[in-house]
Amino acid sequence: MWQRFQTLFLGLAAALTLSLFWVDVARFIGVNGAVEYAGFCERPLYLYLTLACLVAGLASLFTFKWRILQMRLCVITIFLNLGLQGVVAYDFFTRPDAMIFLLPAVFPLVCVILDLLAVRNIFLDEAMVRSSYRLRQGSRRRHKERQKGRG
Repeated sequence: MWQRFQTLFLGLAAALTLSLFWVDVARFIGVNGAVEYAGFCERPLYLYLTLACLVAGLASLFTFKWRILQMRLCVITIFLNLGLQGVVAYDFFTRPDAMIFLLPAVFPLVCVILDLLAVRNIFLDEAMVRSSYRLRQGSRRRHKERQKGRG
């Protein structure tokens, strides 16, 4: 399972999504100079989207035996991460002046890139399996024709 590139990409994306539960997305500077931090779990929309991204990412990570299902779950994870990044981008453009976004605000975008790389590798893996199956079927057909010719 872990020797495939898509599994490594999906594992990294799931780890990044899991880290969103503990990192801060923004920093507020108060009137008296006090600094407050806002995490992904403090807003319900962030929390629900992060949880959905994590569940879909883990589901795509552990469905490695079913490549087509794994690819579809990756695409769902990509759209969920894009939705989460869209919400963060909306908050970024409508933020007050005292709000500063931190580096983890772009983690969903990094997860999208990792999931796209995983989808590409899953597709290549599936194409390789189908081509080897086609070759195997062709050699069986030739073998049967040779058997008929001898009899």
